Amino acid sequence: MQAARPTAWPAKGPTAWLVLADGTAFAGRGFGAAGERAGELVFNTAMTGYQEILTDPSYAGQIVTFTFPHIGNVGANELDIESSTPFVRGLVTRAAVTAPSSWRRTRPLLDWLEDHGIVGIGGVDTRALTARLRDEGAQNAVLLHDPEGAVDVEALRAKAAALPPMEGTDLVPEVTCAQRYTWDEGGWDGHVSYARRDGDGPHVVVLDYGVKRNILRSLADLGCRVTVLPATASAQEVLALDPDGVVLANGPGDPAATGRYAVTEIESLLASGKPLFGICLGHQMLALALGAPTRKMPFGHHGANHPVQDLATGRVEITSQNHGFAIADADLPQGVAVTHRSLFDGTIQGIRLEGKPVFSVQYHPEASPGPDDGRHLFERFLRSMEAR
Repeated sequence: MQAARPTAWPAKGPTAWLVLADGTAFAGRGFGAAGERAGELVFNTAMTGYQEILTDPSYAGQIVTFTFPHIGNVGANELDIESSTPFVRGLVTRAAVTAPSSWRRTRPLLDWLEDHGIVGIGGVDTRALTARLRDEGAQNAVLLHDPEGAVDVEALRAKAAALPPMEGTDLVPEVTCAQRYTWDEGGWDGHVSYARRDGDGPHVVVLDYGVKRNILRSLADLGCRVTVLPATASAQEVLALDPDGVVLANGPGDPAATGRYAVTEIESLLASGKPLFGICLGHQMLALALGAPTRKMPFGHHGANHPVQDLATGRVEITSQNHGFAIADADLPQGVAVTHRSLFDGTIQGIRLEGKPVFSVQYHPEASPGPDDGRHLFERFLRSMEAR
Protein backbone atom coordinates (compact mmCIF):
# COMPACT_ATOMS: atom_id res chain seq x y z
CA MET A 1 0.00 0.00 0.00
CA GLN A 2 1.43 3.36 -1.00
CA ALA A 3 2.08 6.07 1.56
CA ALA A 4 -0.30 9.00 1.61
CA ARG A 5 0.88 12.14 -0.13
CA PRO A 6 1.14 15.51 1.58
CA THR A 7 -2.05 17.43 0.92
CA ALA A 8 -1.13 20.99 1.94
CA TRP A 9 -1.11 23.61 -0.81
CA PRO A 10 2.32 24.69 -2.08
CA ALA A 11 3.52 28.14 -1.12
CA LYS A 12 3.60 29.53 -4.66
CA GLY A 13 0.69 31.14 -6.47
CA PRO A 14 -2.11 29.61 -8.55
CA THR A 15 -1.22 26.60 -10.68
CA ALA A 16 -4.69 26.09 -12.18
CA TRP A 17 -7.54 28.15 -13.59
CA LEU A 18 -11.17 27.37 -14.27
CA VAL A 19 -12.67 29.72 -16.86
CA LEU A 20 -16.37 29.70 -17.69
CA ALA A 21 -17.98 30.53 -21.01
CA ASP A 22 -19.39 33.75 -19.54
CA GLY A 23 -15.85 34.90 -18.78
CA THR A 24 -15.84 34.21 -15.04
CA ALA A 25 -12.46 32.90 -13.91
CA PHE A 26 -11.49 31.03 -10.75
CA ALA A 27 -7.85 30.62 -9.73
CA GLY A 28 -6.74 27.67 -7.64
CA ARG A 29 -4.22 24.93 -7.09
CA GLY A 30 -3.93 22.17 -9.64
CA PHE A 31 -3.79 18.48 -8.81
CA GLY A 32 -4.13 15.22 -10.67
CA ALA A 33 -2.94 15.34 -14.26
CA ALA A 34 -1.41 18.45 -15.75
CA GLY A 35 -2.95 19.81 -18.91
CA GLU A 36 -6.05 21.44 -20.31
CA ARG A 37 -9.58 20.02 -20.38
CA ALA A 38 -12.86 21.44 -21.63
CA GLY A 39 -16.47 20.45 -21.08
CA GLU A 40 -19.83 21.32 -19.58
CA LEU A 41 -19.46 22.40 -15.95
CA VAL A 42 -21.96 20.89 -13.49
CA PHE A 43 -22.16 20.49 -9.72
CA ASN A 44 -22.78 17.34 -7.71
CA THR A 45 -24.22 17.45 -4.18
CA ALA A 46 -23.45 13.86 -3.12
CA MET A 47 -21.67 13.47 0.22
CA THR A 48 -20.15 10.06 -0.61
CA GLY A 49 -18.87 8.10 -3.57
CA TYR A 50 -16.57 10.48 -5.42
CA GLN A 51 -14.82 7.61 -7.20
CA GLU A 52 -18.13 6.15 -8.41
CA ILE A 53 -19.11 9.62 -9.63
CA LEU A 54 -15.84 10.14 -11.47
CA THR A 55 -16.21 6.76 -13.24
CA ASP A 56 -19.91 7.11 -14.13
CA PRO A 57 -19.94 7.21 -17.97
CA SER A 58 -22.86 9.65 -17.80
CA TYR A 59 -20.28 12.33 -16.91
CA ALA A 60 -18.54 12.06 -20.27
CA GLY A 61 -17.89 15.54 -21.63
CA GLN A 62 -18.32 17.22 -18.25
CA ILE A 63 -16.30 18.85 -15.47
CA VAL A 64 -17.73 18.07 -12.02
CA THR A 65 -17.80 20.51 -9.12
CA PHE A 66 -18.10 18.74 -5.76
CA THR A 67 -20.10 20.69 -3.18
CA PHE A 68 -18.96 18.30 -0.43
CA PRO A 69 -15.51 19.45 0.77
CA HIS A 70 -13.88 16.18 1.86
CA ILE A 71 -12.65 14.63 -1.37
CA GLY A 72 -9.88 12.03 -1.16
CA ASN A 73 -10.51 10.79 2.38
CA VAL A 74 -11.26 7.20 1.28
CA GLY A 75 -8.47 7.12 -1.29
CA ALA A 76 -8.99 5.07 -4.44
CA ASN A 77 -9.27 1.41 -5.34
CA GLU A 78 -10.21 -0.74 -8.32
CA LEU A 79 -13.50 -1.95 -6.81
CA ASP A 80 -15.40 1.33 -6.37
CA ILE A 81 -15.53 2.11 -10.08
CA GLU A 82 -18.48 2.09 -12.44
CA SER A 83 -16.64 1.67 -15.76
CA SER A 84 -13.33 0.35 -17.02
CA THR A 85 -12.01 3.90 -17.42
CA PRO A 86 -13.26 7.33 -16.30
CA PHE A 87 -14.75 9.65 -18.91
CA VAL A 88 -15.13 12.79 -16.78
CA ARG A 89 -13.03 15.71 -18.05
CA GLY A 90 -12.06 17.22 -14.70
CA LEU A 91 -13.07 18.00 -11.13
CA VAL A 92 -13.33 21.07 -8.93
CA THR A 93 -12.98 21.09 -5.12
CA ARG A 94 -13.08 23.63 -2.31
CA ALA A 95 -10.24 22.16 -0.25
CA ALA A 96 -7.07 20.27 -0.97
CA VAL A 97 -7.54 16.57 -1.65
CA THR A 98 -7.32 14.94 1.75
CA ALA A 99 -5.08 12.03 2.72
CA PRO A 100 -6.74 8.61 2.46
CA SER A 101 -7.84 6.91 5.67
CA SER A 102 -10.07 4.01 4.52
CA TRP A 103 -8.98 0.42 5.09
CA ARG A 104 -10.15 -0.35 1.54
CA ARG A 105 -7.83 2.12 -0.14
CA THR A 106 -5.09 0.79 -2.39
CA ARG A 107 -3.67 4.17 -3.42
CA PRO A 108 -4.15 7.91 -2.90
CA LEU A 109 -6.76 9.62 -5.06
CA LEU A 110 -4.09 11.99 -6.41
CA ASP A 111 -2.16 9.10 -7.97
CA TRP A 112 -5.34 7.62 -9.43
CA LEU A 113 -6.27 10.97 -11.02
CA GLU A 114 -2.82 11.35 -12.56
CA ASP A 115 -2.82 7.85 -14.00
CA HIS A 116 -6.22 8.41 -15.62
CA GLY A 117 -5.41 11.86 -17.01
CA ILE A 118 -8.01 13.69 -14.93
CA VAL A 119 -7.27 17.35 -14.23
CA GLY A 120 -8.31 18.84 -10.89
CA ILE A 121 -8.43 22.29 -9.36
CA GLY A 122 -8.77 22.99 -5.63
CA GLY A 123 -9.08 26.10 -3.53
CA VAL A 124 -12.13 27.27 -5.50
CA ASP A 125 -15.10 28.95 -3.82
CA THR A 126 -17.42 26.11 -4.81
CA ARG A 127 -20.36 27.73 -3.02
CA ALA A 128 -20.11 30.79 -5.26
CA LEU A 129 -19.53 28.61 -8.31
CA THR A 130 -22.52 26.40 -7.54
CA ALA A 131 -24.73 29.44 -6.97
CA ARG A 132 -23.72 30.81 -10.37
CA LEU A 133 -24.54 27.52 -12.11
CA ARG A 134 -27.82 27.24 -10.21
CA ASP A 135 -28.90 30.79 -11.08
CA GLU A 136 -27.58 31.01 -14.63
CA GLY A 137 -27.52 27.37 -15.70
CA ALA A 138 -24.79 24.89 -16.54
CA GLN A 139 -22.26 26.26 -18.97
CA ASN A 140 -19.11 25.26 -20.75
CA ALA A 141 -15.74 25.80 -19.14
CA VAL A 142 -12.03 25.24 -19.67
CA LEU A 143 -9.83 23.87 -16.89
CA LEU A 144 -6.05 24.25 -17.08
CA HIS A 145 -3.47 22.84 -14.68
CA ASP A 146 0.09 24.05 -15.24
CA PRO A 147 2.49 23.19 -12.39
CA GLU A 148 4.56 26.26 -13.29
CA GLY A 149 1.53 28.56 -13.17
CA ALA A 150 1.88 29.70 -16.77
CA VAL A 151 -1.71 30.56 -17.70
CA ASP A 152 -3.16 32.85 -20.39
CA VAL A 153 -6.59 33.54 -18.90
CA GLU A 154 -7.82 35.56 -21.89
CA ALA A 155 -7.02 32.67 -24.23
CA LEU A 156 -8.95 30.34 -21.94
CA ARG A 157 -11.93 32.72 -22.00
CA ALA A 158 -11.95 32.63 -25.79
CA LYS A 159 -11.77 28.83 -25.84
CA ALA A 160 -14.57 28.47 -23.30
CA ALA A 161 -16.84 30.82 -25.21
CA ALA A 162 -16.24 28.91 -28.44
CA LEU A 163 -17.09 25.44 -27.11
CA PRO A 164 -20.15 23.76 -28.68
CA PRO A 165 -23.27 23.37 -26.51
CA MET A 166 -24.34 20.05 -25.04
CA GLU A 167 -27.56 20.24 -27.05
CA GLY A 168 -27.14 18.20 -30.21
CA THR A 169 -24.07 16.36 -28.87
CA ASP A 170 -23.97 12.57 -29.03
CA LEU A 171 -21.43 11.35 -26.46
CA VAL A 172 -22.54 7.72 -26.39
CA PRO A 173 -19.91 6.57 -28.97
CA GLU A 174 -17.23 7.58 -26.43
CA VAL A 175 -18.55 5.32 -23.69
CA THR A 176 -20.34 2.33 -25.23
CA CYS A 177 -18.70 -1.08 -25.43
CA ALA A 178 -17.07 -2.12 -28.71
CA GLN A 179 -18.56 -5.61 -28.80
CA ARG A 180 -21.00 -7.91 -27.06
CA TYR A 181 -20.11 -9.41 -23.67
CA THR A 182 -21.77 -11.29 -20.83
CA TRP A 183 -21.85 -10.27 -17.17
CA ASP A 184 -22.02 -12.50 -14.07
CA GLU A 185 -20.73 -10.28 -11.25
CA GLY A 186 -23.21 -9.58 -8.47
CA GLY A 187 -23.19 -7.23 -5.51
CA TRP A 188 -20.54 -6.58 -2.88
CA ASP A 189 -19.95 -9.61 -0.66
CA GLY A 190 -19.32 -7.45 2.39
CA HIS A 191 -15.65 -8.29 2.59
CA VAL A 192 -13.18 -7.97 -0.26
CA SER A 193 -14.87 -8.60 -3.59
CA TYR A 194 -18.05 -8.99 -5.62
CA ALA A 195 -19.99 -12.24 -5.69
CA ARG A 196 -20.30 -14.36 -8.83
CA ARG A 197 -23.79 -15.38 -9.92
CA ASP A 198 -24.95 -18.45 -11.84
CA GLY A 199 -27.45 -16.49 -13.93
CA ASP A 200 -30.02 -19.25 -14.36
CA GLY A 201 -32.97 -16.83 -14.48
CA PRO A 202 -34.42 -14.64 -17.25
CA HIS A 203 -32.12 -13.53 -20.04
CA VAL A 204 -31.69 -9.73 -20.10
CA VAL A 205 -30.06 -7.79 -22.92
CA VAL A 206 -28.65 -4.43 -21.88
CA LEU A 207 -28.13 -1.76 -24.53
CA ASP A 208 -24.98 0.02 -23.41
CA TYR A 209 -25.37 3.78 -23.77
CA GLY A 210 -22.86 4.17 -20.93
CA VAL A 211 -24.03 1.53 -18.47
CA LYS A 212 -22.83 1.58 -14.86
CA ARG A 213 -21.50 -1.67 -13.49
CA ASN A 214 -23.87 -1.52 -10.54
CA ILE A 215 -26.83 -1.76 -12.93
CA LEU A 216 -25.40 -4.99 -14.27
CA ARG A 217 -24.69 -6.23 -10.73
CA SER A 218 -28.26 -5.47 -9.70
CA LEU A 219 -29.58 -7.63 -12.54
CA ALA A 220 -27.13 -10.43 -11.78
CA ASP A 221 -28.14 -10.39 -8.11
CA LEU A 222 -31.69 -11.28 -9.19
CA GLY A 223 -30.43 -14.32 -11.07
CA CYS A 224 -30.64 -12.79 -14.53
CA ARG A 225 -28.40 -13.92 -17.36
CA VAL A 226 -26.99 -10.62 -18.61
CA THR A 227 -25.74 -9.86 -22.12
CA VAL A 228 -24.50 -6.37 -22.97
CA LEU A 229 -24.64 -5.00 -26.51
CA PRO A 230 -23.17 -1.81 -28.00
CA ALA A 231 -25.45 1.20 -28.36
CA THR A 232 -25.50 0.77 -32.13
CA ALA A 233 -26.93 -2.76 -31.98
CA SER A 234 -30.03 -3.18 -34.09
CA ALA A 235 -33.34 -4.47 -32.80
CA GLN A 236 -32.77 -7.51 -35.00
CA GLU A 237 -29.48 -8.25 -33.21
CA VAL A 238 -31.16 -7.86 -29.83
CA LEU A 239 -34.12 -10.10 -30.68
CA ALA A 240 -31.83 -12.73 -32.23
CA LEU A 241 -30.56 -13.39 -28.68
CA ASP A 242 -34.13 -14.23 -27.61
CA PRO A 243 -34.08 -12.08 -24.46
CA ASP A 244 -36.80 -12.17 -21.85
CA GLY A 245 -36.38 -8.43 -21.37
CA VAL A 246 -34.32 -5.43 -22.49
CA VAL A 247 -32.73 -2.68 -20.42
CA LEU A 248 -32.03 0.70 -22.00
CA ALA A 249 -29.08 1.90 -19.92
CA ASN A 250 -27.89 5.25 -18.67
CA GLY A 251 -25.43 7.40 -20.57
CA PRO A 252 -24.24 10.94 -21.43
CA GLY A 253 -25.19 13.67 -23.86
CA ASP A 254 -28.33 14.81 -25.64
CA PRO A 255 -30.88 11.97 -25.99
CA ALA A 256 -32.21 13.48 -29.20
CA ALA A 257 -28.72 13.26 -30.72
CA THR A 258 -28.26 9.62 -29.71
CA GLY A 259 -31.83 8.99 -30.75
CA ARG A 260 -30.98 9.66 -34.40
CA TYR A 261 -29.80 6.06 -34.66
CA ALA A 262 -31.24 4.47 -31.50
CA VAL A 263 -34.91 5.50 -31.49
CA THR A 264 -35.87 3.49 -34.57
CA GLU A 265 -34.41 0.36 -32.99
CA ILE A 266 -36.23 1.03 -29.72
CA GLU A 267 -39.49 1.39 -31.66
CA SER A 268 -38.91 -2.06 -33.12
CA LEU A 269 -38.23 -3.46 -29.64
CA LEU A 270 -41.50 -1.93 -28.44
CA ALA A 271 -43.32 -3.63 -31.30
CA SER A 272 -41.84 -6.98 -30.27
CA GLY A 273 -43.76 -6.94 -26.98
CA LYS A 274 -40.65 -7.66 -24.90
CA PRO A 275 -40.52 -6.08 -21.42
CA LEU A 276 -38.44 -2.90 -21.49
CA PHE A 277 -36.85 -1.01 -18.60
CA GLY A 278 -35.23 2.38 -19.25
CA ILE A 279 -32.82 4.13 -16.89
CA CYS A 280 -31.66 7.77 -17.16
CA LEU A 281 -30.66 8.29 -20.82
CA GLY A 282 -32.52 5.07 -21.63
CA HIS A 283 -35.61 6.60 -19.98
CA GLN A 284 -35.31 9.67 -22.19
CA MET A 285 -34.83 7.69 -25.39
CA LEU A 286 -37.75 5.43 -24.55
CA ALA A 287 -39.82 8.61 -24.31
CA LEU A 288 -38.58 9.73 -27.72
CA ALA A 289 -39.49 6.34 -29.20
CA LEU A 290 -42.99 6.73 -27.73
CA GLY A 291 -43.34 10.20 -29.23
CA ALA A 292 -42.58 12.36 -26.18
CA PRO A 293 -39.97 15.13 -26.65
CA THR A 294 -37.02 15.86 -24.36
CA ARG A 295 -35.53 19.19 -23.30
CA LYS A 296 -32.31 20.59 -21.83
CA MET A 297 -32.57 21.44 -18.15
CA PRO A 298 -31.09 24.65 -16.71
CA PHE A 299 -28.51 22.89 -14.52
CA GLY A 300 -29.73 19.29 -14.34
CA HIS A 301 -29.88 16.91 -11.40
CA HIS A 302 -26.56 15.63 -10.07
CA GLY A 303 -26.49 14.18 -6.56
CA ALA A 304 -27.66 11.47 -4.20
CA ASN A 305 -30.35 13.24 -2.20
CA HIS A 306 -33.15 13.87 -4.72
CA PRO A 307 -36.69 13.18 -3.47
CA VAL A 308 -38.97 11.51 -6.01
CA GLN A 309 -42.62 10.60 -5.48
CA ASP A 310 -44.29 7.50 -6.84
CA LEU A 311 -47.63 8.96 -7.97
CA ALA A 312 -49.47 5.63 -7.66
CA THR A 313 -48.55 4.92 -4.04
CA GLY A 314 -47.54 8.34 -2.73
CA ARG A 315 -44.27 6.84 -1.54
CA VAL A 316 -41.25 9.17 -1.57
CA GLU A 317 -37.86 7.76 -2.50
CA ILE A 318 -34.53 9.51 -1.98
CA THR A 319 -32.63 8.91 -5.18
CA SER A 320 -29.30 9.20 -6.94
CA GLN A 321 -29.42 11.25 -10.13
CA ASN A 322 -27.14 12.43 -12.91
CA HIS A 323 -28.73 14.03 -15.95
CA GLY A 324 -28.98 17.33 -17.78
CA PHE A 325 -32.01 16.53 -19.96
CA ALA A 326 -35.57 15.57 -19.09
CA ILE A 327 -38.81 14.53 -20.75
CA ALA A 328 -40.83 17.60 -21.70
CA ASP A 329 -44.15 17.78 -19.91
CA ALA A 330 -46.26 19.18 -22.74
CA ASP A 331 -48.34 16.96 -25.03
CA LEU A 332 -47.40 13.52 -23.78
CA PRO A 333 -48.60 10.88 -26.25
CA GLN A 334 -51.75 8.91 -25.52
CA GLY A 335 -51.00 5.79 -23.50
CA VAL A 336 -47.87 7.21 -21.88
CA ALA A 337 -48.51 7.71 -18.17
CA VAL A 338 -46.30 9.66 -15.77
CA THR A 339 -45.46 7.47 -12.76
CA HIS A 340 -42.90 9.53 -10.81
CA ARG A 341 -42.13 13.20 -10.29
CA SER A 342 -39.28 15.12 -8.68
CA LEU A 343 -40.23 16.88 -5.46
CA PHE A 344 -37.48 19.42 -6.13
CA ASP A 345 -38.80 20.84 -9.40
CA GLY A 346 -41.75 18.68 -10.49
CA THR A 347 -39.97 17.23 -13.55
CA ILE A 348 -40.98 13.83 -14.89
CA GLN A 349 -39.02 11.07 -13.18
CA GLY A 350 -40.81 7.99 -14.46
CA ILE A 351 -43.21 6.82 -17.19
CA ARG A 352 -44.96 3.64 -18.25
CA LEU A 353 -46.73 2.48 -21.38
CA GLU A 354 -50.27 1.58 -20.44
CA GLY A 355 -51.14 -2.05 -21.03
CA LYS A 356 -47.54 -3.02 -21.86
CA PRO A 357 -44.58 -4.27 -19.74
CA VAL A 358 -42.67 -1.09 -20.51
CA PHE A 359 -41.52 1.48 -17.96
CA SER A 360 -38.59 3.75 -17.15
CA VAL A 361 -37.19 6.09 -14.54
CA GLN A 362 -34.99 9.15 -14.76
CA TYR A 363 -33.04 8.39 -11.60
CA HIS A 364 -30.54 5.61 -10.86
CA PRO A 365 -32.21 2.76 -8.94
CA GLU A 366 -28.83 1.02 -8.57
CA ALA A 367 -27.49 4.12 -6.75
CA SER A 368 -23.71 3.76 -6.32
CA PRO A 369 -23.32 6.20 -4.77
CA GLY A 370 -26.52 6.97 -2.92
CA PRO A 371 -29.51 5.34 -1.21
CA ASP A 372 -31.05 2.17 -2.58
CA ASP A 373 -34.69 3.28 -2.24
CA GLY A 374 -35.29 2.54 -5.92
CA ARG A 375 -33.70 -0.92 -5.99
CA HIS A 376 -37.18 -2.52 -6.01
CA LEU A 377 -37.58 -1.41 -9.63
CA PHE A 378 -35.23 -4.19 -10.73
CA GLU A 379 -37.56 -6.64 -8.99
CA ARG A 380 -40.50 -5.06 -10.80
CA PHE A 381 -38.68 -5.62 -14.08
CA LEU A 382 -37.98 -9.22 -13.07
CA ARG A 383 -41.67 -9.79 -12.35
CA SER A 384 -42.64 -8.37 -15.73
CA MET A 385 -40.34 -10.89 -17.43
CA GLU A 386 -41.55 -13.79 -15.31
CA ALA A 387 -45.16 -12.90 -16.08
CA ARG A 388 -44.43 -13.57 -19.75
